[in-house]
Amino acid sequence: MPHVHFTTQNVSVSVPAGTRLLDAARQAGLAIEAPCDGMGSCGKCRAKVSASSRSGLSEADHELLTPLEGQAGWVLACQSTIQGDIEAAIETAQSDGLKILSDGLKVETEINPWITKIHLLPTGGTSSCKSPSSSAGATRVLAGDSLLATEPGDTTEHLYGLAVDIGTTTLVVALNDLRDGRELAVASNLNPQARYAQDVLSRIKMGSKPEGLQALHGELVAELNRLIGQIIQQAGVSSRHIYEAVFSGNTTMLHLAAGVNPASLGKYPYTPALAGGSHVQAASIGLDISPHGLVYLPPIMSAYVGADITSGILATRLPSLSGVTLFVDIGTNGEMVLATDGELTATSTAAGPAFEGMNIACGMRAGRGAVEQVAFSGEGIQVKTIGGAEPVGVCGSGLLDAIGEMAAHRLLDKSGRFHANGTLESRPWKDRWDFLNGSPIFRLAGPVYLSQKDVRQVQLAKAAIRAGIDLMLRANDLEAAKVDRVLIAGSFGFHLRTSSLIHLGLLPREFSNRVEFVGNTSKTGAQAFLLNRAVRDDLKSIVRKVRVLELANDPAFEKTFVRALSF
Repeated sequence: MPHVHFTTQNVSVSVPAGTRLLDAARQAGLAIEAPCDGMGSCGKCRAKVSASSRSGLSEADHELLTPLEGQAGWVLACQSTIQGDIEAAIETAQSDGLKILSDGLKVETEINPWITKIHLLPTGGTSSCKSPSSSAGATRVLAGDSLLATEPGDTTEHLYGLAVDIGTTTLVVALNDLRDGRELAVASNLNPQARYAQDVLSRIKMGSKPEGLQALHGELVAELNRLIGQIIQQAGVSSRHIYEAVFSGNTTMLHLAAGVNPASLGKYPYTPALAGGSHVQAASIGLDISPHGLVYLPPIMSAYVGADITSGILATRLPSLSGVTLFVDIGTNGEMVLATDGELTATSTAAGPAFEGMNIACGMRAGRGAVEQVAFSGEGIQVKTIGGAEPVGVCGSGLLDAIGEMAAHRLLDKSGRFHANGTLESRPWKDRWDFLNGSPIFRLAGPVYLSQKDVRQVQLAKAAIRAGIDLMLRANDLEAAKVDRVLIAGSFGFHLRTSSLIHLGLLPREFSNRVEFVGNTSKTGAQAFLLNRAVRDDLKSIVRKVRVLELANDPAFEKTFVRALSF
């Protein structure tokens, strides 16, 4: 069998001839990103094969050079099959310095958790969970009114739960004391599923096959367990005293987390196999908490409006707000809810991975060295990078800033084409125009640039969200000027500027003074579910009444989407 040596990590593996370089890297235990599920379209699984090893790859693969490098020897690992011994340098997914928002709008709620404890004294009496610790007697752990477990001695001082935000791109796990609601520790990282499939549709496709579901579920739970290990070490608690976890995520993420085949989400009539509003056994999905532990899945609204939005509704108290409120969670999926004096309408659009820096020439996650803010002035272009490091790429917020500024200064025409002349004020940036491989680019900072294709990717993503907003307003006979407040949620959304969203046309101009960034409401809503059992029934009732718009069935969607492409 051919022998493959990965020089950067100094690891080797032997594989059968015909194996893809990407698969060989994964067999060697390397965390390689291929968010297009190995289709060859994202360009993220780059590898440099030494000149002496070129004969070890199939002949057709020799031409798969990445446009960013433009140098001989660079190939896409997902498109390169191994025929003989090779040496390759390959990039692994990096999370060092990653900027993930773990906080959001706080929910003031009464502490009344689903999980409680009662200490039974040796005499047959009881004591409350606030009583002094005692080794005598036993402690009953209750889930609602049912006995979950019995523990020796008095363990009432050890009562914990987890709020887990399972995003398409990122994960956040928070540990809470169920006695007083305090957040004791929090940890976050990338969702490892993104290495296999970047967006929801790709994961549905992969997870519909037994081996794909096993891989996606296994990777996710393994990472959640690693994060749980971090936070219990930080807080100095035992995992056996964590009795409940609340999983907040979109409908596909909940299916994959619970190990449930998501195939029904990918075909008409798009019926979820899970409705939410119920528990599964933590042990049945491999989650490392108490052996008696439970996982609560909040109620979901549809195949594409999930529990993360239910958590957002809870965190922002949308049903109790007067007037008209638009809630938008901007990310790989654009999910939104319109609240009109307590009446809720929800929908979802497939924004795609551009907002996460994927399918972008110099795109990257929100990690160290990523350009996260861009501003144009008479003195030129000012950029801010994460960690204050030298720029190495651009993440989603920087991408939207940059293209928004280019649109505002007419460096793009209304159709999104590069417009080199721009306005009079654009002259300080005329030396930013360049060519790479015969195509025009606009240089932002250092090696970081934007291509015409990058602009198109952002156009498609922003048009999907804007079309959803416009059609939801139309379905409620409302104009943009009638919206009283706009709440932008999500880790990505928190780093955006209102001006960029307006310049891009992602939001109507009427929203300019009405936008509030509410952060990670998926996580803070999950904490409210964790700490107060009463809200679970309340939200079940609310979700049943939500009007869900299926934009794919709206005859006006295509025309509205095309109109929203314009800057």
